[in-house]
Amino acid sequence: MKAEDVKKIAMIGAGDMGHGIAAACLLGGYNVVLRDIEQKFVDKGVAGIITSLDKLKEKGKIAPDVYAQALVRLTPMVDLQEAVQDADFIIEAVPEKLDLKKSVFADLDKFAPKHAILASNTSNMSITDIAAATNRPDKVIGYHFFNPAILMKLVEVIKGKNTSDESIQIGYEIAKKIKKVPVIVKRDSPGFIFNRVNEPTLVLLSKILEAGHPSPEEFDAAFKPLMAMAPFELVDYVGIDVAVHGLEYFSQVLSKDYQPSKAILSYLKSGNLGKKTGKGFYDWSKGRPSIDLTKATKEFDINQLIALQVNEATKLLEEGVADDPKEIDLAMANGGGSPFGPFALAQGIGYPELVYKLNELHKKFPLDIFKPTKTLKAGNIKL
Repeated sequence: MKAEDVKKIAMIGAGDMGHGIAAACLLGGYNVVLRDIEQKFVDKGVAGIITSLDKLKEKGKIAPDVYAQALVRLTPMVDLQEAVQDADFIIEAVPEKLDLKKSVFADLDKFAPKHAILASNTSNMSITDIAAATNRPDKVIGYHFFNPAILMKLVEVIKGKNTSDESIQIGYEIAKKIKKVPVIVKRDSPGFIFNRVNEPTLVLLSKILEAGHPSPEEFDAAFKPLMAMAPFELVDYVGIDVAVHGLEYFSQVLSKDYQPSKAILSYLKSGNLGKKTGKGFYDWSKGRPSIDLTKATKEFDINQLIALQVNEATKLLEEGVADDPKEIDLAMANGGGSPFGPFALAQGIGYPELVYKLNELHKKFPLDIFKPTKTLKAGNIKL
């Protein structure tokens, strides 16, 4: 099968990610089946697609005829077998529980045509492990979209241990057709590219909370003028629970250094998870919090955060997760909305300065993941 042979896409899971991905596929010209376990979830997903397309039409980003044709190509469904029986490409976006995903993939393998490619939207989990639940591991790929999927450009196309090059190429070309920016992740590794590069920053935030100073607002005030959302503010926005679960997962599969501190775990115990509960590091009950810039700490600076990202990105090169620093920069720029990736920033700052900044952090928090890599120390990465 080639990418041009793909006519029908089945979207398994109609939640925020599912309906966003489905909307993007509809606009790409595909026939899409939207499936979830109950009619009420499917209906909510359809409503989400209509809302997304309405906004695009109102802003003049899609024409009325494109809007109408997209909705004609949408088929809502509850029955899984019927949903996938004639699908060419199937995307799963169910909750991030490995046993659940493996169960879903076993069913997809049973009901889908033999030629169909099975893609998981997991943000962290092993594609190789998920593929093991099927009899077609060569046709299982990772397909990680970013939220909101209708707007965010990056799609990480992940190669499992047994994934064929053909399956990866088809996933890559479909992402291009739906006007996304695909980046191939060449080795199945926790967090793939984007989440892996960002995870050490979460470790730093967790350790700062444990130390008791600076406060989240004092820390964020130092960075707010340089970014749309400061680090603690962003974690609040996404959900402290999401951040903690990521740290716990990385601590199990990569290094104990990622173990969340008792200080950050206390937010889970209190139920203060950020924006979604109205309170986390900040009070969100009256809308987005106002950060007092006069409280800015001088203990930390932006080059330390960039150093953490660049250092982790060099590990991806060393481990063969990616083989081109430009591809890592492409992923980071399109996954987070920044105009520059870590290696482009490193060129401007200079590698000796980044090594110095990492050594500063390592003195404060002596974790192995904060140690500069050999590649970073060598500083000869070319873009």
